[in-house]
Amino acid sequence: MIFNFPFSRKRKKVYALVGESGTGKSFRAILVALKYGIELIIDDGLLIKDNRILAGHSAKKENTFLAAVKVALFDEKSHRDDVARKLQSEKFKRILVLGTSEKMVNKIAARLQLPPPSKIIKINDISTQDEIDKAIRTRRIEGKHVIPVPSIEVKRSYPGIFYDAIKIFKRRVTTEGTGNVSAIIGPVPTMHEKSVVRPEYSKHGRVIISEGALSQMVIHCVDEYNHNIKIKKILVKDAEMGYRLVITIDVPYGIQLGGNIHEMQQYVIDNIERYTGILIEEINIIIDKVTE
Repeated sequence: MIFNFPFSRKRKKVYALVGESGTGKSFRAILVALKYGIELIIDDGLLIKDNRILAGHSAKKENTFLAAVKVALFDEKSHRDDVARKLQSEKFKRILVLGTSEKMVNKIAARLQLPPPSKIIKINDISTQDEIDKAIRTRRIEGKHVIPVPSIEVKRSYPGIFYDAIKIFKRRVTTEGTGNVSAIIGPVPTMHEKSVVRPEYSKHGRVIISEGALSQMVIHCVDEYNHNIKIKKILVKDAEMGYRLVITIDVPYGIQLGGNIHEMQQYVIDNIERYTGILIEEINIIIDKVTE
């Protein structure tokens, strides 16, 4: 099922908070939302409003990093439809999307049928380098991640990943004075709680696949799809969220170069992602020769 937003979606303003993994985006998401009057937050597969999880499921509950990436990107149709349905029913003017790159937040917005982000906020613009370095160290050494909702909310939805809680105080004040006398005016301090979790995939160290092993998988998938297609060369490139592949092939005369090759591309992507959890961002096919 495809959910289409009404014409009023054009009046929705999408903000994006962008920074590399582990630099403290989730930690600062609520403060950014307060500053810009943002009602909804999209973070790691969750739709959040007023410290509550409205829809989606957390990438933090996944057992592998690459599976978590797929959740964060709303790769599964039922997941993105669930969040899109909830977005359709919510009345809001501003929404904040978190991601590791502008490409990622644009992809998330498109998959949830939101307008492209009109304002990109980079983590370096709102955090000092020392704060970013500290967040990275905490992520790499202790495996701690932040979900911008109270611990009780996370505990209810994901009891297996609850770890700890932190409280953030925020007070917006303005001052006015006469002579040497100044008075604080504005709202009383507000307190927001965030949950610190340690996902399963952060407890076992990193898993790295060699170019040779990934190439062997590609060869196996292509042979399964059509054993008459011969691979001449495979180039594996690291991408931001996974891998990019360039495959040079010889194809037999008579094969439909458009439809069949595109089907083969998708077959390779689907099988590698399904059986290994490895995210393939892109496969480019180069046809070197048409054989008799």
